[in-house]
Amino acid sequence: MSRHSAQRDASRLQDRLEALNEARELAGGVLPEEVLDAVEDVLERATARRSLSAEHTVVGFFGATGSGKSSLFNAVLGQDTATVAARRPTTSQPLASLWKGEGSGELLDWLEVDQRHPSGPVHGLADAGSGLILLDLPDVDSTSTANREIVQRLAGMVDVLVWVLDPQKYADNAVHSGFLAPMSAHGAVTLVVLNQMDRLATADAPAVLESLRAILAAEGLGRVPVLPASAVSGAGVAELRSAISGVVVRREALSQRLAADVQASAQALAAASGSGSPAGVQAGAAQRLARELSTAANVPVVVAAVERSYRLEAARRTGWPVTRWLGRFRVDPLRRLNLRRDPAQAHVNRTSLPPAAAPQRARTDSAVRAFADDASAGAPGPWRAAIRDAARAGREQLPNAVDQAIAGTDLQANKGSWWWSAVNVVQWLALVVGLAGAGWLGVLAGLGYLQLPVPAVPRVEGWPLPTLMILGGVLLGVLLAIAGGVVSAAAARLRGRNARRRLDHAVDAVAGRLVVEPVRDEVLRCEAFAKAVRKATGAGPHP
Repeated sequence: MSRHSAQRDASRLQDRLEALNEARELAGGVLPEEVLDAVEDVLERATARRSLSAEHTVVGFFGATGSGKSSLFNAVLGQDTATVAARRPTTSQPLASLWKGEGSGELLDWLEVDQRHPSGPVHGLADAGSGLILLDLPDVDSTSTANREIVQRLAGMVDVLVWVLDPQKYADNAVHSGFLAPMSAHGAVTLVVLNQMDRLATADAPAVLESLRAILAAEGLGRVPVLPASAVSGAGVAELRSAISGVVVRREALSQRLAADVQASAQALAAASGSGSPAGVQAGAAQRLARELSTAANVPVVVAAVERSYRLEAARRTGWPVTRWLGRFRVDPLRRLNLRRDPAQAHVNRTSLPPAAAPQRARTDSAVRAFADDASAGAPGPWRAAIRDAARAGREQLPNAVDQAIAGTDLQANKGSWWWSAVNVVQWLALVVGLAGAGWLGVLAGLGYLQLPVPAVPRVEGWPLPTLMILGGVLLGVLLAIAGGVVSAAAARLRGRNARRRLDHAVDAVAGRLVVEPVRDEVLRCEAFAKAVRKATGAGPHP
């Protein structure tokens, strides 16, 4: 492999490792901990292996009891390095034969392999500087718990896996279900050897090999080389040496092994997550949520209070001065709700609206649930639950937060209208005119009562001017009061609409902070997780 190709593969591997780590972090609290822990173990192993010698390729021999694994190991080496015993199991500790000892120490320490044997050149396999490390491992079906743990650990750490099977137990469930099938993603760094072919009749060998290949294909390992061999006769040993040598020469095993680990981990995350994509936060759904919350929080009551308060204040400012004082005895509905701000009051913390009763709480819960269902539609099960949990997380805070938002909304309760002053001036002028007319008539009556000369009174169309002044002042005042009521009703509705808009905006902000944004964050987290998983599997784009 060229240096440029190696750098490109290393860069891609790094991108996939970073994507896998990102997916693991994004899935925290959503996917099962055991799945995330397994991914973390893969990442830690990958980091550790990449920090160690890249000049060495670690090839492990795995096999069940009686498969002749150690005998084949020795045959490949051309010497009796591994212990072969008549009584099983034969291997209790991993044993390493290595070429090019320089730089291998830390790698073998990481693998926890203490038995190390330097090997000389072996024709067709390795020379002194090849960097090959062959491991003979305990049996995969060993009755010893410690031995099984060693095999399971090193199966996740070596660069290349050589599975040694025998004609009698080549379909052994312990090997296939426990190791080969779960590691189907590692086909690029897997070799399968059907050993002890000398025990088969020549006519039976093709059928057994074909059966083994069919089993491997069903497990997703259809492209894995299957090599027939016999440690006793030496048949197939040269081919196995050549296959191992080819892996070492290409220098691709380390990257392929780690890439396979990433692939398997990403597939495990995808399987635990499930397929699908959330619908996300739709504008219409957010608006419906805010509208339901507004209704549940008695916003219509506040709007009605704003309109009544405006009309009451307008009557106090523009009504007939003779009767407008009666309005002083009517309580301002906004003041009753603690929503009329006094000039000296900086802010209002709470309203006096009735606390949410069971129907209001049920309406709030239903609105939040409906919003979460809309946003999570189409999402995989775990992410759908996470999105719903995010929506419900702020549910308990909603009533108090909405109440504070209403209390903090400027309803313009202290803001009057320009026409109030004009009508008020005319009202008082009309009253003054009426009072002047009444005073005029009073003076005339007094003069007549005292038998004093009574001056002539100006007349208009036969009507005494003082009488017209009284009638005109009263009539104008009443008409202005009626007209002011009509105008104030229309202005009150406009003031109510403005208040509704401000209140809806305030409630919408609370809904956004406590429900919409947490849900949107979860939706984005789900989408980012899916993107990271695709990149980790190699399906995503590479820079």
